[in-house]
Amino acid sequence: MSGEPNFLDVKIMGREYRVACLPEERDALLSAVDLVDNKMREIAQRTKSTIAERVAVMAALNIAHERLAVPQDGVQETVASPDAKRRIEDMGARLDAVLASQQQLDL
Repeated sequence: MSGEPNFLDVKIMGREYRVACLPEERDALLSAVDLVDNKMREIAQRTKSTIAERVAVMAALNIAHERLAVPQDGVQETVASPDAKRRIEDMGARLDAVLASQQQLDL
């Protein structure tokens, strides 16, 4: 029966997630999982960060930045500007500060 969601177990950075997925969207979801997993691993390795939340947010920002930097219907978005890149780096630094204080609370 097409159109009824099934559940698909996927792994991102070694963690398992169960997501609802229509059968006809399975291949697209697996491609998205692969993209996110690869981007998170790349960022974790580059930043030497083991904080999954920070890595996930930075991966999401990077994927969004890459997506918006690609011309859509001949229109170039302005997100690829140096100012946007600086703001993304600033967000990462703020995330580090917030998550560091959170880790201290968890101890």
